[in-house]
Parts: sequence; structure tokens; C-alpha cells
Amino acid sequence: MGHEIVICGSCREGDAALIAALVVPVGFTLRRVECMSLCGEPTAVAFRAPGKATYLFAGLHAGDCDDIHGFAALYSAAPGGWIEDARAAGRLRLCLKGRVPA
Repeated sequence: MGHEIVICGSCREGDAALIAALVVPVGFTLRRVECMSLCGEPTAVAFRAPGKATYLFAGLHAGDCDDIHGFAALYSAAPGGWIEDARAAGRLRLCLKGRVPA
């Protein structure tokens, strides 16, 4: 398993629009899973990779694709996945729900 973007599949309308709009960043795979337990703030998206921290975001939509790409670039370059300055992630830094250490 390499770098992965995981999208919650429970809120079908929001996640379908996001998946349709998102060009998967180079070096990442996209995986749709069932409920990520953030139903009050669809759509939930996580970034994960072996040996790296996992990040969980909520409230994302198709208009966030540029910020998803910005975060993906930060995440790819971060040793251990630990991002200190998330300004390049735009709105995503305000949608962060959790960061789980590797």
C-alpha cells in the first residue's frame, strides 16, 4: 500500500460529486469505503500511507479539489506524514477532524 485517499461512501450524493471532480494526485490511489462516522459533515476524506500519520477531514465537496491536491503534495513530502504548516492545503486545514500518529 502506498499513499491513499479514502473517501466516505455513505453520503452518496456528496462523495459521488467529489469523486467525479477529483483528478487523483500522482502517487496516490483513491479508495471509497462505507461510513466514516462523520455523517453530520459530509463528505469525509482521509489521507494515509504506511509509516505516516493519518489525517481525517470532513465537510469536503467537489470545490475542494485544488486544496486536496495541495494537501496531497504536503503529505507526500512530509517525513512520517507530520505536517507543521498546512497553509498550502487551503480550506482543508479548517476541515481537519483528526491526525493519528503512524
